[in-house]
Amino acid sequence: MSDARRAWLVKTEPETFSFADLWRSPQRTSPWEGVRNYQARNYLRDEMRPGDPVLVYHSSTDPPGVAGLAEVAGEAYPDPSQFDPGSVYFDPKSLRDDPRWWLVDVRAVRALDRFVPLAELRADAALARLDLPLLRRGNRLSVMPVSGAALARILELSER
Repeated sequence: MSDARRAWLVKTEPETFSFADLWRSPQRTSPWEGVRNYQARNYLRDEMRPGDPVLVYHSSTDPPGVAGLAEVAGEAYPDPSQFDPGSVYFDPKSLRDDPRWWLVDVRAVRALDRFVPLAELRADAALARLDLPLLRRGNRLSVMPVSGAALARILELSER
């Protein structure tokens, strides 16, 4: 990857952990745990860097959409939930000396001026030209890269 700063979009179910929950976390920071998709894991482990901007997207809700802006708060590290038999994210095949799953801490920066629903993102001609992974058919990744131009456009839409 180049030295250019990347932006990211992370999905969360607001009934489980919303942007408001992130905002109320100590130092407005929380580990982004429980990611169990290899491509999303690779983004967390290999590409996300402290200071990268992060759009927090509420999924599995009506309507889904972008709720807040956060940032990567630290380097990736092994997700401890994979080793906890009491966790829903427990992975008995993951070893402490060879962890399978990674996470980053995410820090809330600000709630968007206005929640931007998925339908509005889909209808925006500028975003359509920017190839936002979220808008691709069949994309179900919980962590995905966002271009700087797409980040700027989503933040602009939130100011309307």
